[in-house]
Formats: sequence, structure tokens, C-alpha cells
Amino acid sequence: MNKSRVEAFSDGVFAIIITIMVLEIKVPQGTDWQAIKPLLPVLSSYVLSFLFVAIYWGNHHHLLHTVKSVNSGIIWANINLLFWLSLIPVATGWMGANHFAINTIIVYAVLLLINGIAFTILQRAVMYTNPHNTQLAEAFEQLKIKGYISLVCYTAAIPLAFVSTVISGILFLTVSIMWLVPDKNIERALKEKE
Repeated sequence: MNKSRVEAFSDGVFAIIITIMVLEIKVPQGTDWQAIKPLLPVLSSYVLSFLFVAIYWGNHHHLLHTVKSVNSGIIWANINLLFWLSLIPVATGWMGANHFAINTIIVYAVLLLINGIAFTILQRAVMYTNPHNTQLAEAFEQLKIKGYISLVCYTAAIPLAFVSTVISGILFLTVSIMWLVPDKNIERALKEKE
């Protein structure tokens, strides 16, 4: 199967996720700056989640760029990732509406953890379609390190939310900063293959 259908479907889901999240932000009641103050938790959770979705979209794009055609393993691994990503607006809205309460942070951390696992599953499915490309295998191996660090941070954010939700938030930001720039090793591996 041609990968363009998977990319188009995935791009549509990413766009819908962002649209749903932004629709959770209500228009301020009033025209002074104080009218924005009650929206700050919602805006903060939106910015954090938008950043995560954008990072997933960028890395998803790079990952699918390595594939010539898709098989059923890639399709289902991709659907799995999109399912978990589609739950981000719910967790984002709940977290923002409740001013980053402990339970909302825990649910958000668990969801990010599951999303990280789902992306790893997709990455492995893609890796199996390129078994003879050693440069690409090395690039995936380097990405695995960032993936493990992410999973550790998400897991640590769960019990640390009971200590301080700020610490959990810092862990979320740390992961997002680490993934902000897509890894260039995949691009280099693809160029060397050509």
C-alpha cells in the first residue's frame, strides 16, 4: 500500500486534535487584562499539549518518510498511536479546567506515557520494513535513548505529582524540549542510502 493515504489520514487526525483543543478555550468575559487571568490554566495546558502534538506530528512525518510502502503492521501501529493522541484534548481540557490538580496531572502523565509507548511501537514497525539499512538502524537506536528518557520522565511524573505538580510539569517540559527538534540522524541515514 502507498504511504500517502496513511500520511494524509494521520495529518487529518493531528489537525482535528489541535482544533478540538483550541475550541476548549473560551472567549474572555470582559475587555481588561484581568478577564484573561481565569483562562491562564486553560491556555497553559493548551500550549503544553499543542507543543506535544506538534512534536509528535514532526517526528511522525520524519518516521514515515523512511517508509516506501506500508504494511498492516505499520497501519495498525499508526492507528494505535492516533487513538492515544486523540485523547490528549480530553486530558488537556480536564487539566486546564481544574488548575493542574493532582489527579489531572496523573492522567495526563499516564496518557503521555502511553503515547510514548505507542510511538515506539510504530517506530519498531517501521524499523522492520528496513531490515538491511544499517544507517537507519543506528538512527533508530539513537532515538531509542530519547524514548527511554521520555518514558522515565513520564513515569516519574506520576508519583511526583503527589509531591508537587510543578515538578511533574517541569518533567513534561523537559521531554518536550528534548524532542522539539526532530532527530537529524534519520535524514542523514536516508541521504546515505540514496
